[in-house]
Amino acid sequence: MPQSGDAAIVGGNAPEEGVFDTALASLVLMLGFLQKPADPQQLRHEAGKGGALLDASDLLRLAKKLDVRAREAKVKVERLDRQPLPAIGSTKEGQYFLLLQAGNDQALIFHPHKDKPESISFDQFGEIFSGSLILMTTRERLAGAARAFDVTWFIPSIVKYRHVLRDVLIASFFIQILALVSPLFFQIVIDKVLVHNGLTTLEVLAIGFLVVSVFDVMMGGLRTYLFSHTTSRVDAELGSRLFHHLTHLPMAYFQARRVGDSVARVRELETIRDFLTSSALTVVIDLFFAIVFLAVMWLYSPKLLIIVLITLPCYALILILLSPNLRRRLDEKFARGAENQSFLVESVTGIETIKAHAVEPQMQARWERQLAGYIKTGFSASMIANWGRQGIELVQKLGTVALLYFGAKLVIEGKLTVGELVAFNMLAGQAAGPVLRIAQLVQDFQQARIAVERLGDILNAPMEPAMSASRASLPAVQGLVSLENVTFRYRPDAPEVLRDVSLTIAAGEMLGIVGPSGSGKSTLTKLIQRLHTPERGRVLVDGVDLSMVDPAWLRRQVGVVLQENLLFNRSVRDNIALADPAMAMEDVVAAAKLAGAHEFILELPEAYDARIDERGGNLSGGQRQR
Repeated sequence: MPQSGDAAIVGGNAPEEGVFDTALASLVLMLGFLQKPADPQQLRHEAGKGGALLDASDLLRLAKKLDVRAREAKVKVERLDRQPLPAIGSTKEGQYFLLLQAGNDQALIFHPHKDKPESISFDQFGEIFSGSLILMTTRERLAGAARAFDVTWFIPSIVKYRHVLRDVLIASFFIQILALVSPLFFQIVIDKVLVHNGLTTLEVLAIGFLVVSVFDVMMGGLRTYLFSHTTSRVDAELGSRLFHHLTHLPMAYFQARRVGDSVARVRELETIRDFLTSSALTVVIDLFFAIVFLAVMWLYSPKLLIIVLITLPCYALILILLSPNLRRRLDEKFARGAENQSFLVESVTGIETIKAHAVEPQMQARWERQLAGYIKTGFSASMIANWGRQGIELVQKLGTVALLYFGAKLVIEGKLTVGELVAFNMLAGQAAGPVLRIAQLVQDFQQARIAVERLGDILNAPMEPAMSASRASLPAVQGLVSLENVTFRYRPDAPEVLRDVSLTIAAGEMLGIVGPSGSGKSTLTKLIQRLHTPERGRVLVDGVDLSMVDPAWLRRQVGVVLQENLLFNRSVRDNIALADPAMAMEDVVAAAKLAGAHEFILELPEAYDARIDERGGNLSGGQRQR
């Protein structure tokens, strides 16, 4: 609803008294989305247009003054889902609105003068849309987008550890050089030693081959150590960043997702770890040496080389045919796995309710249905991968048969020696090895890419505003809390929980707020803690807008008794001193006495050192709340 003094034009140069300035109202809402709250009256003053309606050029100019990156773009309706949303749009009549979401032939728009967003089809949207969007983002978000988590995230890590990875590639180079020795050794033994009974030559060759084999094993072990050590460090960096990012996401992120879904995404880190610790990097140099092997094979027999070259495109064809189906199955497998994870977490968390209502059979039946779907999808993905492996193995065996057949004919015709045929066959295996590893690598990469996308849902989500020079850390809070025309909804397409709420709570005042369920009582406390930000209006503590305050500092100043208190599996003392692990024991006891918990804590077996079960299972509801 329009708010007095915000975006309505009164007097001045307004074309009509009381006209609602949709451009200004849309800008205020957009700045709220970007965590850049602004006062409408101040914006109007900065625009310098008196009471006249603002237009797109005014919005772009105001955004620049607020250090917000903004540009106007001509956009076709069918390409709306490719735009960074939300954005400010305009109608053919010159009215402005927010485009919140677009996809599946639907657009979610919010007109500032209406109570809630509305979803319309692309066709309906095209009838009113002027074709112009004002796209906005902050420099922080732009930098975050540039650092978006995808496969390219690992490139800086590769550059960071380039010296170690260089050693890995050098080791791989020597390993492949040594791989050329074995075929030559067998050729010489068969064509020279066996034919001429050269025992002395055999002894020299055996000693040389033994030295080469030992060196090969040492280089292989060194390569594995260096590679595993480096990938473990990359894995540690990713794991640390993941947990830090997860714990700094806003509450809205967790409320929009199931717990099991988030846990399933975190578990995808294992898939990335497995891919990194595989021979992904060394396959590149192995593939280079496959070309070297082909060149050596050409020196032996160009005719036999043609057989080998025919098999290589067959491997690629099998991968091209199976990869799309494999990716779809892996996507479905993840979705079903996340659903199972969510159901399992929900069941274990709510086991008391399940037992109290004796609904174990129903829950068991649902679990078995979901598990059957997951197993079926996993089996389907495994079968596609298996068919790919078997197809590649079939091509490999057919190639071997063809080599033996035509190679034997060349030996009979005197165009090739027996030793050369054996050496050629070994080289063919060496050349096919990297190709086969790439075939497996493609399947592993499909899973790793999906895992990266799943983790990207967490790592690319914007975190809560962190401490910066522009965010205030106030002196000790006095306690004056004010809400000014606060409107809030949990999702853009959800109804308003609070609408145009204004109140003032004086410092030291004890106030009770009553109302029916869903009326927004708990929401008020969350807004004061800055767990959520209002859609419109301001929340102030001691006269300071909370949008300008570091959230972590604010929450350290606010004491809260939650509706549902969760205790961690630590000692009583650790739970009380959670925000300050170095808190003196005297302060811990004082806090417990203040909450009326000191008496029952002393009755516990180890008093303040007693370990609390997960979620406080060994305490009563009243004890947990205290």
